[in-house]
Amino acid sequence: MAPRKIIIDTDPGQDDAVAILLALASPEDIDVLGVVAVAGNVPLSLTERNARIICELAGKPNTPVFAGSVAPLSRKLVTAEHVHGKTGLDGPQLPKPTMELQDQHGVDYIVDTLRGEPSGTVTLCAIGPLTNIAEAFRRAPDIVQRVQEIVLMGGAYFEVGNITPTAEFNIYVDPEAAAEVFAAGVPLTVMPLDVTHKALTTAARVQAFRDMGTEVGRMVAEWTDFFERFDKEKYGSQGAPLHDPCVIAYLIRPELFAGRHINVEIALDDPLTLGMTVADWWRVTDRAPNAMFMKDIDADGFFDLLADRLARL
Repeated sequence: MAPRKIIIDTDPGQDDAVAILLALASPEDIDVLGVVAVAGNVPLSLTERNARIICELAGKPNTPVFAGSVAPLSRKLVTAEHVHGKTGLDGPQLPKPTMELQDQHGVDYIVDTLRGEPSGTVTLCAIGPLTNIAEAFRRAPDIVQRVQEIVLMGGAYFEVGNITPTAEFNIYVDPEAAAEVFAAGVPLTVMPLDVTHKALTTAARVQAFRDMGTEVGRMVAEWTDFFERFDKEKYGSQGAPLHDPCVIAYLIRPELFAGRHINVEIALDDPLTLGMTVADWWRVTDRAPNAMFMKDIDADGFFDLLADRLARL
């Protein structure tokens, strides 16, 4: 089977970095057509820089990196330096990227790629706010039916929220964009906090990265050391969730995940629930299913996959 063509839409973010590394380390499964940055964990000027740093770390400086939306569709940007640090990739010392940022706007790149590739052959991997994808759909409605699938990290049902009591960060930053994407009719697979909070780092799992004896292994271990402090304090857990790599792991080994095809709506009207993913897990409404909403993960298999693939870089 040919590698699956993907565009990674991202706001790096240490866990975004691991997701991008996993994709770039898996050419037999995944063909990374391009990486598009969006404002999210930190502002766009940092997320596009971070995306280039990650591609260079992977030894893939020819990966096209684009800058997308600088702010949500209609709201002021909310960022997460309290989790990821001022740069978004705090932890180890990072070199300045030398590879060039592409001149084309990231949203235009998404539109042109979906028009240029055969219909139904490009998957959008969204591991940040959904601004770029919603904007692309607004600019070019003809591309919606050309998307093979959107696989995204965002939302929650059983775990509820991590940026507000009811909302997960990626959805909360641009809830209007999320609402438009969830309503677009594209095949949609969602990796919510319900999954990612079961993919926790442990001392042994982080040591496995460090024991690779490579620059990638060292960086991933140091990034994990940095950002897991926040989750350990917040949740009282033994480690931190690696949210975004779940999206890429699903494309490589979908059998690691289990969920239900259900209806998911985005709450927009009440400040208490703004950005909440209202998931009809128990199918108590007659609303049509629009998303494969994952709930479970084989965490050992997930971390084995990470260790195996990242060791290649």
